[in-house]
Formats: sequence, C-alpha cells, structure tokens
Amino acid sequence: METGSITTPFGRRSMTLGMLASQVMAGEIKPDQSVDKWKLFRALCEAKPLLGISDRALSVLNALLSFYPKNELAQENGLIVFPSNIQLSLRTHGMAEQTVRRHLAALVEAGLLLRKDSPNGKRYVRRDRAGEVNEAFGFSLAPLLARAEEIERLAAEVMAERLHVQRLRERITLCRRDIAKLIEAAVEEDVQGDWQRLYLEFRDLVEGLPRSPTTAQLELLLDELTALRAEILKQLEIRMKSAKQRGNAGYIERHIQNSNTESTSELEPSFETKQGATPEQDNGRGVVTLEEGRGEIAHPSRQEVRQGRRLGARDDAGGLKSFPLGLVLQACPEILAYGANGEIRSWRDLMAAAVTVRSMLGVSPSAYEEAANAMGPENAATVMACILERGGHINSAGGYLRDLTRRSEKGEFAIGPMLMALLRANAPAGRKAG
Repeated sequence: METGSITTPFGRRSMTLGMLASQVMAGEIKPDQSVDKWKLFRALCEAKPLLGISDRALSVLNALLSFYPKNELAQENGLIVFPSNIQLSLRTHGMAEQTVRRHLAALVEAGLLLRKDSPNGKRYVRRDRAGEVNEAFGFSLAPLLARAEEIERLAAEVMAERLHVQRLRERITLCRRDIAKLIEAAVEEDVQGDWQRLYLEFRDLVEGLPRSPTTAQLELLLDELTALRAEILKQLEIRMKSAKQRGNAGYIERHIQNSNTESTSELEPSFETKQGATPEQDNGRGVVTLEEGRGEIAHPSRQEVRQGRRLGARDDAGGLKSFPLGLVLQACPEILAYGANGEIRSWRDLMAAAVTVRSMLGVSPSAYEEAANAMGPENAATVMACILERGGHINSAGGYLRDLTRRSEKGEFAIGPMLMALLRANAPAGRKAG
C-alpha cells in the first residue's frame, strides 16, 4: 500500500514547493473519502480553463484513470497507477511518447498528479504472496481525491459563467435584431429622425466588439445596445402618439404615420384608364361620376345624381359625410371577399378590408393616408371599394385615388353619384350585402 511519505523526483527533475504542497495535501485525505473517477474527470473537463490544463493533458489523465482498477477513487484501494509510456501512448490513440511525457509533467505541475518514483525511475509494483499490492511506483491520483470538492466547485463556476455568457449573447442578438428592424421600419415609413446617425452608432458598437470578447465587454455592449434601442423606441412612440392625436383611425395598417407623403419612391403614375374605357371626369356639377366603358356602366340618372349629392353632401366641418354601410356593400359587393370569413359587418371590417385591397391594387400607404385625412376614414374605405369594383377600367388605382383626394380637398368631389352608378350597374346581379 501507499506509504504516504514525501518523495522527490528521479533524475534531473527538481523538487518544487508546489510538489511538496500537493504531497502534504494528499496526506490529509480522510480514510473514508471517495469519489467516482469518471464523474470527477467530467468536472475536470469543465474546470480546465481555471486549472490551466489543455485538452491533450486531459487525454493523458483519462488514460491514467483507465488503468485504475476501481470506479471509486479511495485510499483503501490504493491511488498509484504505473503504466509505461508505451501503454499510455496506446490508450491516448497513438500520442507520441515525448508528448505523453510533456503532458504528464503539466499534470504534475498543475497539482493533479504526484510522482512516486522508484530508485531507478521505473514504474512498477511489488506484490505479496497473496497477490496484493505491497508497494507501487508510478503516478499517485491522491491530489485528485484531495481536491475533488475544489474541482467540482470550479466546474460549477465555469458552467455558470458559460450560461451567463450565452444569455448575454442571446440578449445582444435580440437587441441587434430589434434595433436593425426598428430603424428599417422608421426609414421605410419615412418617420422624421436622424436615423442615419443612429444606424452608424449601432454599427460602430457591433463592429467594435472583439472576435473573442470577455464577459465584461459583452455586458458593456448589451448596456449600450439597450440604451440605443430605448432611444429609438422613444422617438417612434412620440410619433405614434402624434399620429393618434390627429385621429387617423382610418389608417389602421401602419401605426407610424408617414410624415413625407411626397416621397418619390411612393408616388404612383398618373391616373390612366385601360384601353376601351374612358376616364372618370368632373361633370361640372362639383362631383365626379363614373363614365361608361364599352357600355358596362351607364351614366347615373338625374335622380341618382341628386340622391348621391344629397348623401354625399359635406358636413358642417367641411368633410364628407359617410353613407349607410348596407348601401356601400350593395354598390360594391366585391369588397365582401376581403372581409373576415367573407363578411363585413361593421365599418371597422370595411376599413380593414380596404387596407387589404389597397395593398393588392398597388396603392401606396401615403396615398391612402392622404385620402383618409381628406375624406375621413369611412369615406376612404368606401372609395377603395368603388375602385375595386372598377378595377378592370383603371390602370393606376393609386394615381386615381390621389386625383380624387385633390378634388375632395377643393370641395369638387362627392361619393354619392359614384355609389349610385355602381348600385344601378350591380342591381341586375341581385347580389345582396352581407
């Protein structure tokens, strides 16, 4: 059995105070102390950054542990292993013997192994007549057993740090995504703000991070990105509150109002009619009517014009009055297909369907927003339903809508005659509003 006495290394290898401290610690192992060698080895693999050992050194240690006959490291089973370098080379998958010796020295220096050298430096064992180990010379695993609690604690610290870094990286990724998409949305919606400066600041923060950052650098980056995201959100929230105060209830697709409606990227081509259809014209009586196109829709009658002008008369504030929802749906039954479950039961449903139709017909958000501001949200949705009915005769729905918006701002447009003409055209089909 192991004598527990202090031993010095063989040959020219010098004795160090660290080696002496490891031997003293190994001599303080409790008689009943034991630990599962493979569980301890897994903890060593986790704690290797704090212990200062390499993965190759762990491979050599794994080979040494495989020569220990029991799964439990315990003093009563003996703690000396004595394989030759050739055997260790085989169990480390052909590692060169010189490399094996170098990593054995690293394990001793790290305080994970002890050398118990024989007088001639060879590793061997002496047994008694019963075959029990009497004395062994080789490497002692006693430091592993003595430092088991310390190794497990270090492994827990490394795992906690790794989890902390992982969460930091996740939060940084979310912040980066939020900032990039918020700035992109603000630019696309033409929200006022110095977005170029904010984007350059964002890129400087991200690109300034080293390839292998420390935990402190990740924490600092997260704080800076969080502050930048909060600044962007604050600007967007101010813009949303401003839009809500203007009562833009009809424009329900975008929550951030477009402040630059004359952006050239959003302007539609001027209104034109398709071949075989005549453009909508001002009839000289302050209203816009739908002209015939190859006889599909006839001119509204005088009674219909009078009724439409009465229904489309302006209110005291100068805006257009809305029409009964049932009348709109009777005149424009095509819009029903874009309602939820093929039904439109309220003005809210009609406005939501109008937003879908707007996108389908290629009308820009700014054009629809101008119409909602000029006519009112209900009337803008009604006009979109009318344009959908006449979709086969209109080349540019967006240009046509902008033209109607300009006429409405001048007081030259009423929706009533348009509805009356469509109502009369759709009457023979017998389609009933839902």
